[in-house]
Amino acid sequence: MKILLLEPYFTGSHAAWANGLAEHSQHTIKILSLPGRFWKWRMHGGAVTLARQFMATDFTPALLLATDMLDLATFLALTRAKTAHLPTAIYFHENQLTYPWSPTDRDVARNRDKHYGFINFTSALAADAVFFNSGYHRQSFLDELPRLLKNFPDFNELAAIQHIEAKSSVLPLGLNLRRFDAHRPDSLQKTGPPLVVWNHRWEYDKNPADFFAALLALAGQGLEFNVAVLGENFKRRPKIFEQARRQLGQRVVQFGYAADFAAYAGWLWQADLLPVTSYQDFFGASVMQACYCGCLPLLPPRLAYPELIPAELHPRYFYTDTDDLVGRLAAAITNIAQTRQHSLRPIAAQFDWQALAPRYDAAFAALG
Repeated sequence: MKILLLEPYFTGSHAAWANGLAEHSQHTIKILSLPGRFWKWRMHGGAVTLARQFMATDFTPALLLATDMLDLATFLALTRAKTAHLPTAIYFHENQLTYPWSPTDRDVARNRDKHYGFINFTSALAADAVFFNSGYHRQSFLDELPRLLKNFPDFNELAAIQHIEAKSSVLPLGLNLRRFDAHRPDSLQKTGPPLVVWNHRWEYDKNPADFFAALLALAGQGLEFNVAVLGENFKRRPKIFEQARRQLGQRVVQFGYAADFAAYAGWLWQADLLPVTSYQDFFGASVMQACYCGCLPLLPPRLAYPELIPAELHPRYFYTDTDDLVGRLAAAITNIAQTRQHSLRPIAAQFDWQALAPRYDAAFAALG
């Protein structure tokens, strides 16, 4: 089956997902994309540009697959001469109803931030199938829709929510985890001080304040450990990163985006502990990458994280509050030889594309 994948924000995890799907699917997938910048403009104008580009091609898909950054209703309106008969699906990496907005965003201050969530709503309404990357993501989106629609003066169309719910399901995020195997060290026997890693975006929604507060508490106890601060970072980033770098001093053995994938993979294979403090995560790709490389996570019991780990293992890998996190980290560092014997690699491997691609293919075949 031929599938047209529409991605107006082709960068980072969005690009990795699209390329991974195209590589591992049994279907023929053509990606039509725009550069991953100016996300608000992509949600407004991306559909117009991609519609123009699609109408100029001779590609004849049997299924349209969009992501949440596309205004699908507008795209379908502009391409109806070629798409009126086609089934459509939308994949939600994130959504603009429950994604925490930055308090410094001017749209929030001017009360004009709701339109992006409304685009997500009409896109889901226009699609024949709606896929979410986690059950948490699906439920949080459906729970927030009534609050969004009740902002408007009349004809709130609340019944449409049940229609979206009925055609929505979960397809976990596919990850190219086997790519890490090429950079696996010959010996997995870790030596030296315990290595704590941060491998998320350097943004407020990942809650770096609590992460570094926990590490500073450990340093205050005189515990020996090192820190590798990885992840994508931007010109405007929380000040806590530079502050913590100064306070942790020589414990910081890596600070900044890895030079390339090999370097990133190398750090994850060396890492021992991944304390996660995020306020926002619709799936947890960086967590599963670290787990695949043998890093032990310590997770908050919120967001999508409880879905990633079997329930019987929750007492070992989930903490209750910051004090509990610090205590668990201290115990893991103090007993590092025992800590290094634990691995969630088989659990993380379930999200590799080779495991998930057949599930995607079946879902798409059922539509096409």
